[in-house]
Amino acid sequence: MPQSVKAIRIHEQGSPSVMKLENVELDAPKPGQVRVRHETIGVNFIDTYHRSGLYKIPVPSGIGMEAAGVVDAIGEGVAGFKPGDRVGYCSGPIGAYAQAHTVSAAQLMKLPDGVSSEDAAALMLKGLTVQYLFRSTYRLKAGETILFHAAAGGVGLIACQWAKHLGVTMIGTVGSDDKADLALGNGCTHVINYHKEDVVARVKEITGGKGVPVVYDGVGKDTFTISLDCLSPRGLLASFGNSSGSVTGVDLGILAAKGSLYVTRPTLFHYIATREELDAASGELFDLVARGIVKADIRQRFALADAVKAHEALASRNTVGATVLIP
Repeated sequence: MPQSVKAIRIHEQGSPSVMKLENVELDAPKPGQVRVRHETIGVNFIDTYHRSGLYKIPVPSGIGMEAAGVVDAIGEGVAGFKPGDRVGYCSGPIGAYAQAHTVSAAQLMKLPDGVSSEDAAALMLKGLTVQYLFRSTYRLKAGETILFHAAAGGVGLIACQWAKHLGVTMIGTVGSDDKADLALGNGCTHVINYHKEDVVARVKEITGGKGVPVVYDGVGKDTFTISLDCLSPRGLLASFGNSSGSVTGVDLGILAAKGSLYVTRPTLFHYIATREELDAASGELFDLVARGIVKADIRQRFALADAVKAHEALASRNTVGATVLIP
């Protein structure tokens, strides 16, 4: 049966104020679909890209990619899920900022015992991002040294914990002493406060002048050149986000001049495109969560109706850890 729910909608792309709380009618799930009643909703930088227009989407539209809750209804032909199952998703379709949402069964993950809905909503997108970065984009090995920007952010804190688990020396950049303490407390080996220290010089000092084989950069425009200058010859820059804006106007010759470097612009959704890939990646993440190796660090909670405030907080870059909405 159709269901009326409250949801955040945008009718144009722009500032956080374009988000409005509205009543929306959800149709019964179509074949292959599942309707999920949300308990916790994840807030991520990709949501701000969809809202602002950095990533173009058709409007009017919902917003949000990630939520966890309980299966409310299933469509014809759905196998492996039933009403009452605890589930989560983090790859859309856009519209997770709502009391309930209808998604393809192919995108759902069952939540195992030991992983709460709140943990899942705070960890799925960010945790699976770390999983593909560390295990697929550049498969880390114990004893390696890496640079990870924004080490006290939602993705960064998971990276700190995961790197420690793998036996990897992680150098993290942060913007304050409080964030430095937070990153260190989560397993980061070295932190660099970029307001006080020269990032490139400090990385070279830590690595004995060699640089690092890989830099993970979710900041984008502000850190692109810094990231390249921290790499050892033939090193890889994984530029996976744009929190400071997109990297544009790149002369490929700079990669040769700085040491025959590699650059990739990966995105999670190409790494979990099949059920097998999604199950393998989420299985590894949820195992670490259930064992207490990777922990959700939720520092900001907002009501669904306060989604504007959540985006304003995220845009200020003053948030630490994860941000969630409570429907």
